[in-house]
Amino acid sequence: MTKQEIIEIIGKQRAYFRSGATLPVQTRINALIKLRALLQANEQRISLALKEDLGKSAEESYMCEIGMVISEITHMINHIKRYTQVRKVLTPPAQFPARSYQKPCPYGVVLVISPWNYPLLLTLDPLVDAIAAGNTVVVKPSAYSPATSALIKDLLEQIFSPEYVAVITGGREENTYLLEEKFDYIFFTGSKAVGQTVLAKAAPFLTPVTLELGGKSPCIVDESANLKLAARRIIFGKYLNCGQTCVAPDYLLCHSSVKEELLDYLKEELHRQYGNNALDNPSYGKIINEKHFQRILGLINTDKLAEGGQSNANTLQIQPTILDNVIWEDAVMQEEIFGPLLPILTYDTIEEVIDTVGSHDKPLALYLFSCNKHNIRRITSQCAYGGGCINDTIIHLATSRLGFGGVGESGMGSYHGKHGFDTFTHYKSIVHKKTRLDLPMRYQPYEKTYHKLVRFFLK
Repeated sequence: MTKQEIIEIIGKQRAYFRSGATLPVQTRINALIKLRALLQANEQRISLALKEDLGKSAEESYMCEIGMVISEITHMINHIKRYTQVRKVLTPPAQFPARSYQKPCPYGVVLVISPWNYPLLLTLDPLVDAIAAGNTVVVKPSAYSPATSALIKDLLEQIFSPEYVAVITGGREENTYLLEEKFDYIFFTGSKAVGQTVLAKAAPFLTPVTLELGGKSPCIVDESANLKLAARRIIFGKYLNCGQTCVAPDYLLCHSSVKEELLDYLKEELHRQYGNNALDNPSYGKIINEKHFQRILGLINTDKLAEGGQSNANTLQIQPTILDNVIWEDAVMQEEIFGPLLPILTYDTIEEVIDTVGSHDKPLALYLFSCNKHNIRRITSQCAYGGGCINDTIIHLATSRLGFGGVGESGMGSYHGKHGFDTFTHYKSIVHKKTRLDLPMRYQPYEKTYHKLVRFFLK
């Protein structure tokens, strides 16, 4: 798409928003009802597109993408009337008589830039929240997931006019054109490097931005953990979508006294969940493209292989792999893995864990497997991270009741449910002053008797 065409779309959206067409709550509800019905009617097409891009099974596609978007839509439909209500607050005595309140208002024209790893979920979830808040939206899905991106464009254009919701496909050129234009809000999900570019492009316009990034999310297993259950849940979270999940456990930090036992359970769970050869498992996905396939292979140190390591260049698949005796100087610990490799490091004291997490970039997620209340309290209080789970992985993002987002290097802002509505909403603070009475104490000339009254009201 040309730069001029993009400029025209943004202009039409701005005019449409100014017309007030997106403001009625029933209009927002109707739009979400149409979107939910569209997804339900096209579930098979979506699954096939996700299979083509990432090798996902139909079950995983529904569990991790289609179903989660439908759940977010349903939440918004059920709660939007409450979310859009004016919030009354107490008025100070000095402002009597008056009524004070906060009025939720949409920002205006919103840009949503989404990634390739969960191309449906991470495109439509913020879109749902933006529509619920009353905005118009320009959606830019990833060029790395072409089948799903093309389908998103086809589906959304069936129910939305471009002045309400527009889908811009393409690559870096289109991204550049979009970021050169003024938006009222930008929502970006992707890498830290691109997030820095988005923030820099937004700065001249003073455009508020939500960044959903990633990082090396630790998974901590202490000596009190239920190791068998921990292994089952770690394997699930790590190798879901072939490890191409922003909140996947990036590395395992295990107490040295239980490492060998946990490693045995991890190997057992790998075979139980994926079979003796995951490359022959029709439900096991693939790496998104050749570039990332080769990058991940370059992180494997064969001297530290504990399980897996095989690959198929024709299908872009890498066996679920465990690396043992890993140290921070290894290549696999120098970047976010974003693939099916699980490095294992060990520790001896809880202070060592807190120091390790605190001395590196703040991660998007942290997982702790423990039955020790003291350890749980210290880790959750003293370690900085976006969100996470105790005795599980991944599932904290699968609810509209919890905000999801990063901190520091892993992002800023959050969304899902009420948090998503708030992200795309500006709350106007308004004092509605009555006219039947006007206290004279604030006006010049100031009388001595007013001085005491002012102190009384403002003490």
